[in-house]
Amino acid sequence: MAKVFEHPIYVTRPLLPDITDVTARIKTVWDSKQLTNFGAQHNELSDKLKVYLEVDHLSMFNNGTLALLLGLKALALTGEVITTPFTFPATVQALDWNNLTPVFCDIDPVTFNIDADKIEALITEKTSAILGVHVFGNPCDVEKIQAIADKHGLKVIYDGAHAFGSKINGIPISSFGDMTMFSFHATKLFNTIEGGALVYQDPALVKKLDLLRNFGIANSEEVVLSGLNAKLNEVQAGVGLEVLKVMDEERTKRHAVKKVYEQHLAAIEGIRVLTTLEDRASSYQYFVIEIDEAKFGKSRDDVHRELQKHNVFARKYFYPLCSDFDWYSDLPSARPENLPNGQKAVQQVLAMPYYGALSTDSVAAICGIIQELHVTQKSLSQL
Repeated sequence: MAKVFEHPIYVTRPLLPDITDVTARIKTVWDSKQLTNFGAQHNELSDKLKVYLEVDHLSMFNNGTLALLLGLKALALTGEVITTPFTFPATVQALDWNNLTPVFCDIDPVTFNIDADKIEALITEKTSAILGVHVFGNPCDVEKIQAIADKHGLKVIYDGAHAFGSKINGIPISSFGDMTMFSFHATKLFNTIEGGALVYQDPALVKKLDLLRNFGIANSEEVVLSGLNAKLNEVQAGVGLEVLKVMDEERTKRHAVKKVYEQHLAAIEGIRVLTTLEDRASSYQYFVIEIDEAKFGKSRDDVHRELQKHNVFARKYFYPLCSDFDWYSDLPSARPENLPNGQKAVQQVLAMPYYGALSTDSVAAICGIIQELHVTQKSLSQL
């Protein structure tokens, strides 16, 4: 009989640096008397992230949603943007807040990223950009997407919330497209408690984004455009600097956890691991499986409920499909029949507990719960 965990095991746990080091950082902030507005901690973190991510242009924000929202604003997009329905709500909400109409493109059934082969058929005279998501850190087909964008004169933006620090064939993932957003939310491997950043190719965007994240204020006497308050404060930046120091150690630990999951799940029929990338190709952000009900014998929701009975809280991620939101019901591209792969994926995906401090014994026990459910169902079907 599979064990019931004494304490809850959640889908993730924030990467927390030593509190002594964080306290020392905060004392530095207190001594400076500057809590926000681009102080020493902010500028140091910005410089170090440019080195870590191997980029020239980076702007930080108080969360990833505002980063993406203002990034789209800075690119002066209009009309329609082709995007994926299989993403966190913030991706399409950033379009809403820019008065941009999402045009939902179905996903690839293997990668669960936007299907590059289906993009071109959705382009109209109103299309201004393609917004892809590197789902679970797996990269989109960046070359094919860029070729389509170049052919039709479109901008390319990537939601890289799950892809911090990863590379495609040795090239930083943010080198592709016009702009990439990274999230620094507490659930992310690299975090500043709340936060985010944009990486982009056009140096002219530096000044524009500086204005957009600070009310459009150019100086003490001029407000030159309509902006927001989206600045990353000094405490957030200070925490980020300490998190950055322990990132590599956490990545190593997560790699080990990943291997244990893969070892135990490999022989279970109907389970497919979606997050197979390793080393610098991987962000080690999530460990995600797909459950084929016909082969496994139980649905994703059945597995989700069974894990909860054992005090294990996996996550139906992403769920629901963004195209199913009520306010998109009048969009032809949101119709379920136009998104068969997305509609299927949203019923099959489960993000498993995944963080460096998760013991190998716990991982084995979690997999044992899934194995037992499968075996029980298989035995019943043979009666």
